[in-house]
Amino acid sequence: MNIRKHLFKYFIDNFFRRKSYGEEFKPRVVNNSFGKYEVVEPLLVSQRRYVPSHIPKPSYYLTGIPHPGPIKPEIKNKNQIECMKESCKLAQYVLSQAKNYIKPGVTTDQLDEVIHDMIINNGAYPSPLNYKGFPKSICTSINNVVCHGIPDNRPLKYGDIINVDVTVYLNGYHGDCSKTFEVGESDPEGKRLIQIAELCLQNGIQICKPNEKFSRIGHVVEEIANKHGYNVIPAFVGHGIGTYFHGPPDILHYANESAERMHPGMTFTIEPILTQGGEEIEILEDGWTAVTTDDARTAQSEHTILITSSGYEIMTK
Repeated sequence: MNIRKHLFKYFIDNFFRRKSYGEEFKPRVVNNSFGKYEVVEPLLVSQRRYVPSHIPKPSYYLTGIPHPGPIKPEIKNKNQIECMKESCKLAQYVLSQAKNYIKPGVTTDQLDEVIHDMIINNGAYPSPLNYKGFPKSICTSINNVVCHGIPDNRPLKYGDIINVDVTVYLNGYHGDCSKTFEVGESDPEGKRLIQIAELCLQNGIQICKPNEKFSRIGHVVEEIANKHGYNVIPAFVGHGIGTYFHGPPDILHYANESAERMHPGMTFTIEPILTQGGEEIEILEDGWTAVTTDDARTAQSEHTILITSSGYEIMTK
């Protein structure tokens, strides 16, 4: 079934159920060792937002189909790195401003609108918009949503945790970062999950240097996650980034035996997703929203990294 028709039917069915029986639709609430929070399900998605003609746009703006990226990890020159720094600087600025709008009662669609306007007002294009058909300008993943949550008309609830993923296309290059925020104040288990996700990211970054194996990132991240009682969601990886949104290398956040090594001039994201429960996920009918099958919450944090001659630079810091 077409996802828009499905969601419209879902809304209408529940609207008339309330009218007919005087009942309010009650979302599912988890209240166990994972904490107490609402299980998120997709609601109504508004129309795709307008991007002015003067904004430079990526190859997939109209078709939804990105141009192929490089076949091996790209070594960027000084000019490419400077362009990347500008896009990453804007992405981090926008993400830092997002927290000012994350409040109970605000819908993720309203958050998408604010951030969309902020990006285009700075002369950039919101990278997710129509990337392989994604309908919105940011990803908003709440509670049990693992990643790629589509902004919709669900109001944020006090105690939710929400990952906001911001990527901008500026000067022909993408800059990518994300962070998980509390809505108001989360419960202790939610707070701890966010803190350990941040710790995994920071420790994964700190081992980066020339000639280091990419596989070591995964070993470090998984070790810390498991030590604190969490699992890493293996289905989603970090990625190379540049004029292309996603490209090599793939950054696995779990123990692996990849022999690929880091070299100065490489730029890539590290973005581990931790879960309170099992590793299993499912993709919903919209083709994007990934959720945990056990309704466990997840948290993610992401930076874009540059390998330098002596170590690393966090480009989205």
